[in-house]
Amino acid sequence: MAKYSRIQVAQTMEEQGMVPLFYNDDIELSKALLKACYDGGSRLLEFTNRGDFAHEIFGALNKYALAELPGMILGVGSVTDAGAASLYMQLGANFVVTPVLREDIAIACNRKKVLWSPGCGSLTEICRAEELGCEIVKLFPGGIYGPGFVKGIKGPQPWTKIMPTGGVTPTEENLSGWFDAGVTCVGMGSKLFTKEVKEGDTEALRSKVEETLALIKRLRDK
Repeated sequence: MAKYSRIQVAQTMEEQGMVPLFYNDDIELSKALLKACYDGGSRLLEFTNRGDFAHEIFGALNKYALAELPGMILGVGSVTDAGAASLYMQLGANFVVTPVLREDIAIACNRKKVLWSPGCGSLTEICRAEELGCEIVKLFPGGIYGPGFVKGIKGPQPWTKIMPTGGVTPTEENLSGWFDAGVTCVGMGSKLFTKEVKEGDTEALRSKVEETLALIKRLRDK
């Protein structure tokens, strides 16, 4: 069962401004990457459901986080059906991120009061997601739509909270574009978890997470 409520998760997403995300099939390396994110200041991480037996790795990661990383909120991404969502929630997922809008996932997550963030690409999809109880909408793939799309949505719907994923990089130019447009937070994967990081350079990951969180705070405070 989830340790953190959907409201707690949504608040942490908004406060932190970034959700790191990755998949790796090595349990020990995954623990090291999670610890590096934690040491860099992140209290959120999305483990993506992208490989065989990914749920087993997630289960081990979540047990590790609960035992060793107080305050770390672990969730799952790349979930495409309610069955997978239910499996990960049974393993303690605190939030569920999907590449598409699916009502069966909304129902499964809402039943257990777990935050779910569906991938949307139109105002119609965003409205439907919010009608189904979504707190923070995932804009995916973010790089295709860009900050201009976010500005367009926030005009008629200033209450909508958006998390672009894909096309987000840890640079001032890129992040200022997104946050100036009004995003609540960003999802960031390959630009944080580079080839070197995936090969075990956890110090590089820790440093990049720390720098990116500081940059986001500075951009918001300006």
